[in-house]
Amino acid sequence: MTREVNWVALAIVIVLFVVVAIMGFMASNWRRSKEATGLHSLDEWGLGGRGFGTWITWFLLGGDLYTAYTFVAVPAAMYATGAVSGFFAVPYTIVLYPIIFIIMSRLWSVSHRHGYVTAADFVGGRYGSRWLSLAIALTGIVATMPYIALQLVGIKSVLTVLGLGSSSNMLLTDLPLILAFVVLAAYTYTSGLRAPAMIAFVKDILIYLAIIVAVIYLPIKLGGWDTIFNAAQAKLGTVNQATGKPAGVFITSPTNFASYWTLALGSAMALFMYPHSITGVLASKGRNTIRRNAAILPLYSLMLGFLALLGFVAIKAGTKPIDLDGSANPQLVVPQLFLDAFPSWFAGIALAAIAIGALVPAAIMSIAAANMFTRNIYRDFFKPDADPKTEANVSKVVSLLVKVGALVFVIAMDQTTAINLQLLGGIWILQTFPAVVAGLYTRWFDRWALLIGWAVGIVFGTISAYNVVNPTTKAHFGGSLSPIPGTDINVYIAVTAFALNLIVAVVLTLVFRALKVPQGKDLTRPSDFGADETDPKVVQLEKAERFVRPGGPPPVA
Repeated sequence: MTREVNWVALAIVIVLFVVVAIMGFMASNWRRSKEATGLHSLDEWGLGGRGFGTWITWFLLGGDLYTAYTFVAVPAAMYATGAVSGFFAVPYTIVLYPIIFIIMSRLWSVSHRHGYVTAADFVGGRYGSRWLSLAIALTGIVATMPYIALQLVGIKSVLTVLGLGSSSNMLLTDLPLILAFVVLAAYTYTSGLRAPAMIAFVKDILIYLAIIVAVIYLPIKLGGWDTIFNAAQAKLGTVNQATGKPAGVFITSPTNFASYWTLALGSAMALFMYPHSITGVLASKGRNTIRRNAAILPLYSLMLGFLALLGFVAIKAGTKPIDLDGSANPQLVVPQLFLDAFPSWFAGIALAAIAIGALVPAAIMSIAAANMFTRNIYRDFFKPDADPKTEANVSKVVSLLVKVGALVFVIAMDQTTAINLQLLGGIWILQTFPAVVAGLYTRWFDRWALLIGWAVGIVFGTISAYNVVNPTTKAHFGGSLSPIPGTDINVYIAVTAFALNLIVAVVLTLVFRALKVPQGKDLTRPSDFGADETDPKVVQLEKAERFVRPGGPPPVA
């Protein structure tokens, strides 16, 4: 199947893409201190010099957390299956910000004092265990890879509705995607985190413009929200012939309450365990910058609520999200809605916002994954005496490899596989929560107990997710909800795995302490967790202790 190319919309997308690409290359000198002669350390390349203020951090975190796949997947879920799988994203982002306010400011402080670049750096220093640090790093890298791939899915959905694709010509379909990520890889390599931070301004402005116009204009055009909700209720209440059940859930019923709240809570707890989220936090210049952002970032939640409702709008509008193979693909519903309902020039702006919305998080994710590899695998296990420049160079190369891997993943594998692995990624990354978050408040847990609890959570979560079978396709990894063992209460698998993880960690800590198992050396101090950028002790510590410098010795096992 070949679609007709919308040349006006395509031209707008290309122009805006070129603009942000130029910005990405120019960003290498943006907000660089006079002392920094180049991006020759992870502080400069991977964390933007740790100097982003409130507004830059707001745009960076917004661009980091609200990805292209968010703009594609949330309304697609509302369109296809309704509230439980779609609208839970709104309360989860609301729950998220108090977590950021309380927890992430402490992580920023201790990382600022000790020069930590990743969450695994902190865990290694807190518990004196490079094996626990390795587990956190590997989980972060593996969970991030399919997340990057899904940004490509977002770009691919834009290219498909624009007409740049053919079921019979794979080169025509994939070449624009390859070119986009070659440019992304180039400016990320040269500019590091400064590139997505600068581009995030353009991305967020375009997204806000597109959504504000859409939620005002489309309901007026379609007869109001009442008719939109009636149409959505009718569609989602229709019985699916393959399953014998309604197609979706319009309003969450009591039987779905546990699924809904565990999805929201588990997702909120997991999101800031992802490496790219922590990278955005550590790039800010002060702990109060984090707190101010926790107060103003809920503006994005308001936007996300309107965005989710576009899935219902598409039902009323009769949008037909037809993929290149002729099948219905809900992931195309928002790009197709904009193309059908608006003039080509405005549709081009909206589609460009989605495509650019993929570039920002993909860049941050690849940088974060590369930083974890460099610090917690390369340095800790292969080259403990690596200097800052070597670390930066290794991260640059690894960030390229991560992007290439994600690109090959999307081109060579079925899109459903990427979605299923991203669901697994959420289950996996939540298992790092006990080690990271508990470590910010207490040193009570035993390092080996945390490692074993992590392993139990990973294994249980993976097996439980595998046993979820899609009722239509009969494929494994068919969802992220499963009954609590021994009950018929459906909940988010990540939450059940997390509870099991925590129970194992608590019980084994009691056992190991009773057996007087040696504890690793804690490199942190109580005062580290409240330090701000103005704290003079930071400078004194950096002069007195070698471990705070990039390239200092890794934690012992």
